Amino acid sequence: MSEPFDRTIRLIVERETPRLRLMPSGNVSTRPAPDKWSKKEILGHLIDSASNNHQRFVRAQLPGELVFPGYSQNDWVCAQGYADEEWEKIVDLWSALNSHLAHLVGRIPADKLQAECRVGVNAPMTLEALIKDYIRHMNHHLEQLG
Repeated sequence: MSEPFDRTIRLIVERETPRLRLMPSGNVSTRPAPDKWSKKEILGHLIDSASNNHQRFVRAQLPGELVFPGYSQNDWVCAQGYADEEWEKIVDLWSALNSHLAHLVGRIPADKLQAECRVGVNAPMTLEALIKDYIRHMNHHLEQLG
């Protein structure tokens, strides 16, 4: 990834927010299979990811051991009831959270990008790798939305 991370996230938000807002509301609630998420739930999962990574991106810059809990994504999506929320509210929240993450990421000092982080039982990785993985994960799920 050659461009700064904050710019990458901003470009994703600028590209995807209008596209997401144009999705027909009836289409976003349908689950393709009983064990698969609807578009609402996929975008809700990306909100959960943004929320969890917000904490990681801030705390990785602070002194101390950097061990973050993982999270059970299915339980988070279910507990928050994205399937019952209005699509426009989900889109607005996703857009706002990621706009703020772009701002946050753009403020991280270069030397802090090498901070070692552990998430759940995964192998340690740098904050820079965590940010790259967040962007990759977001793009993966946005492609699922069609």
